[in-house]
Amino acid sequence: MRNRPYRTGSANIAAQRGLTLIELLVAISILGVVATLGWHGLDSIVRSRVALTHDLEMTRSMQLVFAQLQNDCAHLASPAMLTGRAPLAIGKEGLTLVRAVYDEQQPSRLQVVSYRLNDGILSRRESSATRDLTKLDTLWLHAVNDPDTSPRVTLQTGVSTMKMRLWFGNDQGWRTDVSFGTADNPSLPSGLEVTLQLHGQSVGMLKVFLLGAA
Repeated sequence: MRNRPYRTGSANIAAQRGLTLIELLVAISILGVVATLGWHGLDSIVRSRVALTHDLEMTRSMQLVFAQLQNDCAHLASPAMLTGRAPLAIGKEGLTLVRAVYDEQQPSRLQVVSYRLNDGILSRRESSATRDLTKLDTLWLHAVNDPDTSPRVTLQTGVSTMKMRLWFGNDQGWRTDVSFGTADNPSLPSGLEVTLQLHGQSVGMLKVFLLGAA
């Protein structure tokens, strides 16, 4: 039998042949597409996680705001403490109320608390506590007219609107005016509804508080 070196050499060359340039380019292109799709998927996951974390933080901070409001509303001063003065007032500028302060081994005192929304920042300010109703009137006027120099505490940023309503019995229902505690309308509200809406949100967060529940 004759040897066939030529054919044997051709078979070895065919077996050892690697990828052609075209095959290599196709493989690189496929890897590039897969990498791009993977990057976009990962980027989408990261963005969703960041947005979700931000929403959770905003929700948590709003819950803290409502908790502070609930505490102030629960300690709203009673009509007997104020002798004809309104314990609460709402308006476009914010919320002003008089709360009772109970400290250990101290007589009950009164304090003016104001919530204000300015440039998307919701803040809270409280006056010094007093038993002098004349001084309380001065503190109330300072809170309403905003010349008070006591420091404000920032409660929430990014708030676009703050809407409030008061609940009255005797078939009056929800009202947005502040004409109560007078001779024409001696009844006092028993509930406060507050709606806070954040920038970029289509629906606000609503909470109803009982007044003077503590």
